[in-house]
Amino acid sequence: MLKLAVLVSGGGTNLQAIMDAVADGRIMNAQIGIVISNNKNAYALERARNAGIPAVCISPKDYEDREAFHDALLRTLEQSEAELVVLAGCLVVIPEKIVQRYENRIINIHPALIPSFCGKDYYGLKVHEGALARGVKVTGATVHFVDKGTDTGPIILQKAVDVHADDTPGSLQRRVMEEAEWVIMPQAIHLIANGKIRVVDGKVIEIQ
Repeated sequence: MLKLAVLVSGGGTNLQAIMDAVADGRIMNAQIGIVISNNKNAYALERARNAGIPAVCISPKDYEDREAFHDALLRTLEQSEAELVVLAGCLVVIPEKIVQRYENRIINIHPALIPSFCGKDYYGLKVHEGALARGVKVTGATVHFVDKGTDTGPIILQKAVDVHADDTPGSLQRRVMEEAEWVIMPQAIHLIANGKIRVVDGKVIEIQ
C-alpha cells in the first residue's frame, strides 16, 4: 500500500478528488497518510480532518528563515513515512534537498499543457489569463514528476480541454479542474501505486 503525503495551500479540490478516487476504487493500493499545508487557514486541512486523515500546518511564518522551514517540512515528510509526495495546489517551491530525497517520488498538477504556460510566473489564475491572452483553442492539465526546475520534470499524464469563446480566466480554471485535473491526478497516482510507469532518460514510460 503506497503511502501518500499530500501538500496543499488552499481549498483542496484536488485533495478531494484524490480522496474520492481512493474511496471509490479508482486509486488502488494507495492511501493518504498525511495532508500538509503552508497555510493554517486552508480549507484543505478541514477536508482531511473530516475524513479522518492527519493534517498539519507547516508555515514559513513560524520559522526563523526559509532553511528552517524546509527542514521542518522534510522532517515531517520523513516521519510520515511518505512514499509519494503529491503537490495538489501547493504554492510552496519545493527545495532541492527535498527533491533529491524524493527523486521521482514527487508529483505535481499544473493547469496547462506543459510546456505551454508554465514556469515560475505561471500559477493559479495567471495560467488561464495567459492562455486566453494568447488565444489558444485548447488548454488542459499536466501531471508531472518534480525536479529541480519549475514545471520541467518528466510528464506523466496530460488531458486537453477546449477553450470557449466566452471563457473568463475563472470559468476556464473551473473547467480545467473538472475535466482534466480531477481526472488525471488520481489516474497518475493509481499508475504509480501499481507499478505501471517508470522514468527512462527523463521520460515517463508506461508499463502495460
